[in-house]
Amino acid sequence: MSWQVITNVLGGLGLFLLGMHLMTEGLKLASGQALRNILERSTATPLRGVFSGLFITSLVQSSGAVTVATIGFVNAGLMTLKQSITVIYGSNIGTTTTGWLVAVIGFNFDIKAFALPLIGLGMGMRIIANNQRLGALGEALAGFGVFFIGIDILRTGFVGLGADYAVQSWHGDNLAGLALLVGTGILFTMLMQSSSASMAVILTAAAGGVITLEAAAAMVIGANVGSTSTAVLAVLGATPNAKRVAAAHVAFNLITGAVALLLLPLLLWSLGVLRAALQLDGEPVALLALFHTAFNVLGVILMWPLTTRLASWLERRLRVAEEDEARPKYLDRNVVNTPVLALHALAQELARIGAISRRMAKGAISTELAPGQRLAGDKAIVDKLTNASVDFSATLQRTSLPADLADALPNAPRVARYYTEVAETALTLADLEARAHRIEEAALAEHLAQFKVATIKLLDAANIDDEHFSTDACRHQLKALEQDYQRLKGELLRAGTQGLLPTRHMVEQLDILSDMRRMYQQAEKGGRYLTTLSTYASAQRPSAAEAAASNNEP
Repeated sequence: MSWQVITNVLGGLGLFLLGMHLMTEGLKLASGQALRNILERSTATPLRGVFSGLFITSLVQSSGAVTVATIGFVNAGLMTLKQSITVIYGSNIGTTTTGWLVAVIGFNFDIKAFALPLIGLGMGMRIIANNQRLGALGEALAGFGVFFIGIDILRTGFVGLGADYAVQSWHGDNLAGLALLVGTGILFTMLMQSSSASMAVILTAAAGGVITLEAAAAMVIGANVGSTSTAVLAVLGATPNAKRVAAAHVAFNLITGAVALLLLPLLLWSLGVLRAALQLDGEPVALLALFHTAFNVLGVILMWPLTTRLASWLERRLRVAEEDEARPKYLDRNVVNTPVLALHALAQELARIGAISRRMAKGAISTELAPGQRLAGDKAIVDKLTNASVDFSATLQRTSLPADLADALPNAPRVARYYTEVAETALTLADLEARAHRIEEAALAEHLAQFKVATIKLLDAANIDDEHFSTDACRHQLKALEQDYQRLKGELLRAGTQGLLPTRHMVEQLDILSDMRRMYQQAEKGGRYLTTLSTYASAQRPSAAEAAASNNEP
């Protein structure tokens, strides 16, 4: 093997990767929000999700960019996991367009006559409109030209390799050889972090006579499987939704690759017949591009009936503590036929919501940072549990209820609203605390610190699960804290008017004071009204035998 052959292969690969990068980044910048809008609006049905994934990936030549955007939509709640899976299906088909570009253009045209004008035109556009969409489009055109220059040099290098190496050494005649070829394809993609680059190497190697058609097909399968490595690396330490999308990507590619390997001889024979019928040229690259597309389409057909089950299975796995906490613990539709038991379960779930909202409130009072992942996560938990509790309460309301229970039940959504307001105010307070200036006046700062301590004590006292809980004690603390609030508010106003505290700082502290007041007021109300539900449910709770008899009623 000569040094020139090695440099041709490495240089061609480098130019190909550079062209791919320029083309992808340029197209993403030129499209702006258009691709995201397409992805958001074109997933209403599973079939539209497939076509949107196919179209966008074909356009930007990057399944990674589409996967990242899809994960973002799932995390934002704009797309369900099932919708994201259909986009992944289409994205896998879309990646096969690179093979077709190489097969149709890279081996059938005078590359330099085609690519060099594109590079010149593209860079001219880039220079003229540097920071505009036209400049980004020029960068994409230049990347397109560099892409094909790289293919041409890579092809020249592999022709030299084909002359030095026996084709037979790359056969996959047995299971070990097949596994080696698939593993090589996976390794190529993992090293280059681009299945498109792997495809280019494999196609040009096959065209140069380095590997047989069968060996190249096995490596194409490996490259397809290896493309999942990018998604796996991208979601390390990420959210559960991101991990589920990546897991769906891995599952699809593994299943598709396994099926393609099992049917490899049949697929190649069938595609050979199809190539002859379509009168395609005899080069292996066209057949390999057709093979790549065919087994990905076959994978979509095979996975299509399983999509709903796959999404449901992934939803039940890859969970984190926050998601488990967001699942109702006590609400069970089976107890609706026993209204008192149902009310007791509802009261327990509302107590959980209260505990989380008070945790948020105490965290916001003591935090010195902006609302972080914990507070935002807790707010999402409160919202989910509140919705579940309100729905459960509405279901219970539609049953035949005793008069006294029917009078008590409206307190449930009221309690949920109080605790939701505590959670919402906690987020606002944390943001205010993060932006507020430090109070330099020592006495005023000390009084504010004491007020925070008293607020936390009242939040703890409003916990109805505490054995020392008392509505009278809470009311007494609330009255004392209201007096402290009015006194501290007066001190802040005096400090502002006397110049001891800048007006802006005074307003910040008044807002903080007001939010703390709202939190402890709502927490106290939530505990007081929740007590009426819990007391009634505990007093009227039937025996186990009575509950069983009630649930067995027709």
